[in-house]
Amino acid sequence: MTDLLFVPAFTLWGSPTTWLEIAAVALSLAMVWCNIREIHWGWPLAIVTSLMYFALFWRSRLYGDASLQIFFAVVALWGWFQWLRGRRDDGSPLRIARLSPRGTAWTVAACLVLWPVTGLFLAHYTDTDVPWWDAFPTAASLVGQYLLGRKFIENWAVWLVVDAVSVGLFLYKGLWLTVGLYAVFIALCVVGWREWARKA
Repeated sequence: MTDLLFVPAFTLWGSPTTWLEIAAVALSLAMVWCNIREIHWGWPLAIVTSLMYFALFWRSRLYGDASLQIFFAVVALWGWFQWLRGRRDDGSPLRIARLSPRGTAWTVAACLVLWPVTGLFLAHYTDTDVPWWDAFPTAASLVGQYLLGRKFIENWAVWLVVDAVSVGLFLYKGLWLTVGLYAVFIALCVVGWREWARKA
């Protein structure tokens, strides 16, 4: 059954594109559209696409990104709850907001700490050929997912950087359809950033 997921639908620039990758791309676009529009159904879509990309990335030996997908699937449940029932520290409903200068500093610090920790783990405990390159989007995505769940506008800035680095990573791995998806994600990050800034 698992092998059916990886049956090539077509070949793109010398690399096979599977039906699994096609479905994951389509659902991912729907997920980001929901995020931009503040529609909570983006979170269950995140669970499904995360599990699909786990299988795809694991097969491509992108273990950091693969493991991240499991994290995304679990955290999507938390994010879904936050968007439905979440509150700010003062008890007000969870609405789009900006990080304080201190929050921004903590965001940058978290990325700078998580990147080498993730890179060292991947370099020593997996057979990945791109430990540090794989580690950066993995580490920054943890931060981005938290910011998205708490509706901070700056999540779009983090995703913009993650997506730009990921485009290069997936180019190297020959995941051409996913390269296209992440290129579209870059544009959607700009759209999301502007939309959330307008709402704020």
